[in-house]
Amino acid sequence: MASEASELELPLVQDVPLTNCMRLRVQSLQQKNEKPQDGEKLLRPNEFVYRVDFSHQHNLRFVRWDVVLKQPGKVDVIGTSQHWTPDLTNLMRRQLLEPVGVFWRKPDSPEVECNEADVLEFGERLVELAKIRKVMYFLLAYADGLEPAHVKCSVVFRV
Repeated sequence: MASEASELELPLVQDVPLTNCMRLRVQSLQQKNEKPQDGEKLLRPNEFVYRVDFSHQHNLRFVRWDVVLKQPGKVDVIGTSQHWTPDLTNLMRRQLLEPVGVFWRKPDSPEVECNEADVLEFGERLVELAKIRKVMYFLLAYADGLEPAHVKCSVVFRV
């Protein structure tokens, strides 16, 4: 799990039951011809819910994102605030964190690129959220041919 004694790598793990639950919410609204709550974030077909379980919550320092894209495409990693409790409430747009971590790989390159300033700021926000929550949820939005099987994502902290 840790590549060095002082580093802690925490993978983003797909939460299939929660993704399915959120998809059922969309289906239910469509079947009943109802509208979502004002400000509610409905899961799009290219979005999936992931989670990070913080095995260590205090004295973390963000080091880097480790993102592997097995083929060209783009993935947006969107954090959710500590106020979202998926077992009790629907996800609201105001609970989505900014900045979003955007990672992409061009067709002619093996390298994964990103907006470094945004992913650094995003990673540093995770340190603060880890102090509050043992579990954090993310939406991963896939584009340009990517899907969950093509992506491996983790966040690395120094402890």
